[in-house]
Amino acid sequence: MMAHTDAMAALKAGTVIPAHPLALDASRTFDRRRQRALTRYYLDAGAGGLAVGVHTTQFAIREAGLYEDVLGLAAETAAAWTDRDPVMVAGLAGATAQAAKEAETASSLGYHAGLLSLAAMKGNDHDAIIEHCEAVAERMPLVGFYLQPAVGGIHLDAAFWTRFASIPNVVAIKVAPFNRYRTLDVMRGVAEAGAQDRIALYTGNDDHIVLDLVTPFQVVVEGRPVTLRFVGGLLGHWSVWTKAAVSIFDRCRAEAGENAVTAELLALDARVTDCNSAFFDVANDFHGCIAGCHEVLRRQGLLEGTWCLDPEEGLSPGQSAEIDRVLRQHADLSDDAFVAANLERWLA
Repeated sequence: MMAHTDAMAALKAGTVIPAHPLALDASRTFDRRRQRALTRYYLDAGAGGLAVGVHTTQFAIREAGLYEDVLGLAAETAAAWTDRDPVMVAGLAGATAQAAKEAETASSLGYHAGLLSLAAMKGNDHDAIIEHCEAVAERMPLVGFYLQPAVGGIHLDAAFWTRFASIPNVVAIKVAPFNRYRTLDVMRGVAEAGAQDRIALYTGNDDHIVLDLVTPFQVVVEGRPVTLRFVGGLLGHWSVWTKAAVSIFDRCRAEAGENAVTAELLALDARVTDCNSAFFDVANDFHGCIAGCHEVLRRQGLLEGTWCLDPEEGLSPGQSAEIDRVLRQHADLSDDAFVAANLERWLA
């Protein structure tokens, strides 16, 4: 695994970071073989990092006693599988004592940064939440996380993000409120903290991936325009069709870098969002968002089933038919052939 200084440089430069799912068997027991296969798939697909222990991995791994095992297997597999140096991001959750302990565990396993969920802080004022963030940041570099309320996030205004961006050990922010106004709040907060050159912005808005990656966000601070950009993505959507996602990311970066974003690329935003609507079960308020990604991976043979730790969590009525539809209409955005050619090797 790379030295922390190199990992931070890679994170800051921007890359593709899939949110790593959890592989379970029919008895809802951790399937280490298929978990390794997923990690190998993401690395071979060209992902520059992995986010493990995050929402897509299922927060319930903590109650199931799997947190250290799941993080450890991903780090071990990545180190053994590739000569490249993926950025390893660990999900951190819970109240301060738990999140700080998870940061220490992740750091001991070689993780470079922690993606801090604030869902457990719901009901606290900004002073308490900032104090919580500062305490965890003492344990490892932090990636902020604006999680959408539909899956447990809390509303955080621009003033909060100004204070958060002022914490010295914050290195990145995953912006995932699935809301354009709240996305702009993060941009304003980072700019008003003067932290736009220090903090890497990653889109987590799975409903607007392409547009986030090509849009220059302009904020006026003290009468002067400040331009911020997303440098990469840390996305549950990128846990599927990852090789194609890397190609889209590279294209977004190239066209945005030349200030020559084509109408064709802009049109691709709607197509990717349409796929996401099926995978994330938008019709049912995201109830099947994890199982939907599992279903895509199951159809490719990477997962055995769509099982989640919570037996009540699964595909919603009609979701499988929606996935059928987007697979037909957007087949060119998949990486089925790539997976089929390598699946046996990943499962070995």
